[in-house]
Amino acid sequence: MDFFILIIKSISSLLILFLFTNMLGKKQINQLNMFDYVIGISIGNVVAEMTVNKEVVFMDGVIVMAVYALTDVFISFVMTKSIILRRLISGTPTVLMENGKIIEKGLTKCKLDINEFLEEARCNGYFDISKIEYAIMEANGKISFLLKSKYEPVTLKDVKLKADYNGLCTNVIIDGKIMKNNLKNINKDEKWLRTRLDNLNYKEIKKLLLVTVDTDEKLSIFEKNVKQNSESNFE
Repeated sequence: MDFFILIIKSISSLLILFLFTNMLGKKQINQLNMFDYVIGISIGNVVAEMTVNKEVVFMDGVIVMAVYALTDVFISFVMTKSIILRRLISGTPTVLMENGKIIEKGLTKCKLDINEFLEEARCNGYFDISKIEYAIMEANGKISFLLKSKYEPVTLKDVKLKADYNGLCTNVIIDGKIMKNNLKNINKDEKWLRTRLDNLNYKEIKKLLLVTVDTDEKLSIFEKNVKQNSESNFE
C-alpha cells in the first residue's frame, strides 16, 4: 500500500512542480539570477521531502512551494521597477578584458582562473585572445566578447554585395537513422536521399552521424568515429 501511495505522491509532486515552473517563466539556466537559483533549489527540496517523508503533510508542501513561487514572481516584478534591487539581486557586468589587456581583478571577482577564461574564449570561437578587445562577464554568468576592429569580419553590406536567401537546414539523418518526416517536410523522400548519398560515395547510412540539407538542396555530411589528426594542448 505504501508503495502505491509513494507513486501517487511522486506523480502529484511532479505535476505541481511543473505548474509552478511554468508560472515562474521560461528562463534558461544561464539566465537565472542568484535568487531564482535559490528558489529553484528550495522548491526541489520541498518536492523531495513531501514525496518521501511521511511526516510532511502533502498540502503543507504544496503551500510552501506556492509561497516560494509567488515570492519569486513578486521579486521579478519589483526588479523590473527598481534598478537598485535589480543590481542587488542580479548583479552587474564585470570587465575581464579591456583594450586588449586581461583585468586580473575582474577574473578574481568572478572566481575565474586564466585557464577557465581561455576555455570560455575557445567555447565562443576565440582561440587567439590577442584578437579580443573587450571581454565582459554578464550578470547571468555568460561572457561576451568584442573583437578588435581590425579582426572584425567583413559583412556583405561593407562590400555592397547582395545576399542570397539563407534558410534553415533540415536534418535528414541523425545518428545513422533517416528522418522520414523531415524529408517529407522538404518534399523529398528516402529514395532521393539514398541516390544523393550514393552519388557522393556514402553507401552505409548507419555510418553517418549527421546529414543536413540546405535550401539549395546541398548536403552536409558528418561521419561517425572521425579520428582526431593531432593532439592539441590547451592548458
